[in-house]
Amino acid sequence: MDCKHLRHGGSKMIRLRTSLRPAVVLALAAATVLGCAKRENEIVIGEYGSLTGSTATFGVSTKNGIELYVDNVNAAGGVGGAKLHVIVEDDQSKPEEAATAVNKLVDQDGVVAVLGEVASSRSMAAAPICQQAGVPMITPSSTNPKVTELGDYIFRVCFIDPFQGQMIAKFAKSTRGLTKAAVFRDNKNDYSVGLANYFSEAFHAMGGAIVADEAYSEGDQDFRAQLTVIKAKHPQFIMVPGYYTEVGLIARQARELGITVPLLGGDGWVSDRLLEIAQDALNGSYFVNHYWVEDPNPAIQKFVTEYRARYNATPDGLAALGYDAAGVLTSALERLRQEDPAGFKALCGPRSDKQKPARAKLRDMIASTKDFPGVTGRISLDASRNAVKPAVFLGIENRAYKYVAAVEP
Repeated sequence: MDCKHLRHGGSKMIRLRTSLRPAVVLALAAATVLGCAKRENEIVIGEYGSLTGSTATFGVSTKNGIELYVDNVNAAGGVGGAKLHVIVEDDQSKPEEAATAVNKLVDQDGVVAVLGEVASSRSMAAAPICQQAGVPMITPSSTNPKVTELGDYIFRVCFIDPFQGQMIAKFAKSTRGLTKAAVFRDNKNDYSVGLANYFSEAFHAMGGAIVADEAYSEGDQDFRAQLTVIKAKHPQFIMVPGYYTEVGLIARQARELGITVPLLGGDGWVSDRLLEIAQDALNGSYFVNHYWVEDPNPAIQKFVTEYRARYNATPDGLAALGYDAAGVLTSALERLRQEDPAGFKALCGPRSDKQKPARAKLRDMIASTKDFPGVTGRISLDASRNAVKPAVFLGIENRAYKYVAAVEP
């Protein structure tokens, strides 16, 4: 945030009118001074996500997880006494809006780091902006390998799709004994296309056969034509590497057409809305998640308890990853404070020439993350800035989730 362009709620500039009374003008001037003084001892972080649109639950869950972590840090005194201030922007579930949001966070608000996005397509639209500006970006949940290939300022705290695709193939072939798969992918979604390809390669390598490979586009409502083609090929299961809205509709229409085989998928299924849309149609199906809410680990149960008390909801995997992304960034800030006090101080104040080298050192601190104790597992970042961590397989029975297995990379 530039002290010349104060914003409230991240949306509108304050405009002074000549008709305002002197007392009001003085009050606004005082607020300006106080705002600038506050910036002297706070660290401004940007967050962008899908708070509205077709994947709104992704953004809301992530925002809640980040908010919970940051508020806990601030309640404990902040980082070296400096409070964390997160400016949140809604990208409406659209890649072009993600780029607009991050341009605003970087150029107008002067954030020192960015958290987001969930969807790989939207992370890939915004990541070049952060890379160009030298602002570290941590995506909580974008699993497409191409995301972190966009630059050395781009990180993630989730596993990646080659691991996820191989895990689904291994589960189908080795655990369930299935040898004939159909793939039903979202052809306009980088996440879906990538995960479909990684699954297919792994399943082929294990001796499995892909008997059908059909496509749809995000936002479609009627999938019966493609499902009819799939049904005629007699697969033993259908791999659907899409997002929850379409997955729920696909499952219902598949059952209407008499397709009874299980559906398998990735972490794009993670949403409270999934079973609301699918109802009973996903019973007997399986998908990959980032953690298990009933894990007895005390740190996980503390997170789940606090989240439920605050949001009156059970945290899904994306909320947990948002929480961990904020944790990894905070841990890096704390190490920067200890190893480079002058650089840390520069990040706590108004925008200045000293912030660019300080952000570069913050980047180095994030890159050196090792064994961070997250609620989605211990997080270490490899040379490609990807998290190396386990995944969890969940099944669906009677409109409820059940734990199946945890798989190490």
